[in-house]
Amino acid sequence: MEIARKPGGDSQNCQGVACDVCMDLSEDAEKKGVKTYIQRMNNRALDACRFGSGGTCCRNCSLGPCMIIEEIPDTIGICGATADTVAARNFARMVAAGSSAHIDHAIEIAMVFLETAKGHTDFTIKDETSLHTMARMFEIPIEGRDKHEIAIEVGERAIAEFGKLDGPIAGVRRAPKKLRETWERTGVTPRGIQREVVELMHRTNMGNDQDYRNLIKQATRCALADGWGGSLIATGLQDIMFKAPVPIASSVNVGLGVLAKDKVNITVHGHDPILVEALAMVSKEPELEAAAKKVGAAGINMVGVCCSGVEGIMRHGIPVAGTLVQQELVITTGAVEAMVVDIQCIMQSLPEVAKYYHTEVITTSDRAKIPGATHMPIDHHHTLDYARKIVLRAIERFPMRGEVKLEENAQGVVVGFTFETVKYILGGRFRASYKPLNENIINGRIRGVGVIVGCTSPRTKAGNDIVTVAKELIKNNVMVVATGCAATECGRAGLLQPEAAQKYAGDGLREVCEAIGMPPALHRGSCVDNSRMLVGCTELVHVGGLGDDFSALPAAGCAPEWMSEKALAIGQYYVGSGLLVVFGHTFPTSNSKVVTDYLCNGIENEYGGKWAIESDPIKMAHLMMEHIEKKRDALGINKKKERVLFDMAMRRDLEAPTTKGAGCPR
Repeated sequence: MEIARKPGGDSQNCQGVACDVCMDLSEDAEKKGVKTYIQRMNNRALDACRFGSGGTCCRNCSLGPCMIIEEIPDTIGICGATADTVAARNFARMVAAGSSAHIDHAIEIAMVFLETAKGHTDFTIKDETSLHTMARMFEIPIEGRDKHEIAIEVGERAIAEFGKLDGPIAGVRRAPKKLRETWERTGVTPRGIQREVVELMHRTNMGNDQDYRNLIKQATRCALADGWGGSLIATGLQDIMFKAPVPIASSVNVGLGVLAKDKVNITVHGHDPILVEALAMVSKEPELEAAAKKVGAAGINMVGVCCSGVEGIMRHGIPVAGTLVQQELVITTGAVEAMVVDIQCIMQSLPEVAKYYHTEVITTSDRAKIPGATHMPIDHHHTLDYARKIVLRAIERFPMRGEVKLEENAQGVVVGFTFETVKYILGGRFRASYKPLNENIINGRIRGVGVIVGCTSPRTKAGNDIVTVAKELIKNNVMVVATGCAATECGRAGLLQPEAAQKYAGDGLREVCEAIGMPPALHRGSCVDNSRMLVGCTELVHVGGLGDDFSALPAAGCAPEWMSEKALAIGQYYVGSGLLVVFGHTFPTSNSKVVTDYLCNGIENEYGGKWAIESDPIKMAHLMMEHIEKKRDALGINKKKERVLFDMAMRRDLEAPTTKGAGCPR
């Protein structure tokens, strides 16, 4: 596949095309000898391996690797493993790896949280409402207790969740009753967060589980331990320490509109909000501002990349300079003094690209060292001191800056629409509720909810498929909720502004958005914050009128440009919770018709959710809408009500409404 500039503007389905901004930066950098993902894709000697991309290459022992073709009976593994077994094993291992990324993130957050509760870090307990929510999940009493006493117990219980051997995990309590019964009946209720990852890796070892259904069953239990365990805990504890996000205005772009020509630019990239929070806290300190001015800068400018960017923008309004595929291109602007990274989705090529500029790449986690980068591990007991040292190193680079390629073209966004925020917007402080949302879904103004997650991909014009799906859903009155890089791309397309409803939304969705002043696409946070969607779906069920389980909801999820194993874990915990999930471009079991058919059809009989595969973004959106309409039909909310003209006798028969207890809802 060759990546090139698309002549004549955008296309709805541009394969192997970079946006104009990315191509400008890449072509300019290439003149200096810089190679980014665009050149690497173009120079790749071979296309992606058919066996590997379809899931039928097995290298789990030294008898192989064995490359298996399902249609040819004799091409099975040396050990006798069939295409179905190998595809299921590889799928399961990807789910385990993706889950482990979220879970390890959560462990780190839990450890820092407990130290914070004890007063041993630079952070504090900022959000008591979120603290009480987590305490209730762990069945910890809160009445008459000091917040730090509650927080210590929450931290201890959170840490214990990861190592427990017998379940269920605490997060399961937040799921609807019928969904919990489904998990119990099918045997996938998570027993302990780390246990499910370990057991899944054991089962996929050579000579163990060789029944594809059984392998997928454990993959489901592992994914549920991520979504309803690790990710749910990480998001909850982050909200307590750093405060739950609320709507805030900011801007996004590919570096050009959010980097400052006259300031020290520090980009923070990765997924750990601790790094973002620390840098945000110190970057405005007068002493550091003075140090920046001393070297000729007007001040310090922080911007984000990838999910660290998402964390920064929704908590502090820090603008986002790029998504996954654009991380190198942010450096090629020549305006970045330091790119500071922590964990996940970080390209090894960053230090190599930075050699051609004055940028210093700084790694901060022992989990993610990169050759050629400066390693400055952060001690969580003295986080702000380490953050100050990082900022000072960035300031030292400012006088080395050469040619800068920047433009003024950032896109405004409004972000921070968490579960709690939406409840408040819909009902106010005292009557916060999802009831207005349920009512508008029932009456058809909003047809349903479409969740868009995942990364951007060079397999398409990065962000094109995400935006195309979002626009098609919004046009057809499906409210969009997005996370991670998908949310950033919706922002670049102008979909994260209230004004977007007037331009892009169908009549019903536009009416609702204009009435309450929110965008037709809601920014829900980073990839670990997909757990917020689980909580939101639970609330839709609890409010009533839309069924008693996730599988009844007129809702569907998709990852049009998925890249990471984390996306597969997220997709599987949505499927295991009863939702449809559509992936684009590739699917890791495509070389096994049996396993793929099971994941796209048979698995629905067990958990109520299923997978679907569709590379065309318009068809993907319509597949999701067909599913939503099918659920509306099953709920009986698509039936048109006959208009009845009342005569006088019928009017007399109506009872006058009572006012007893008015204004005192319970």
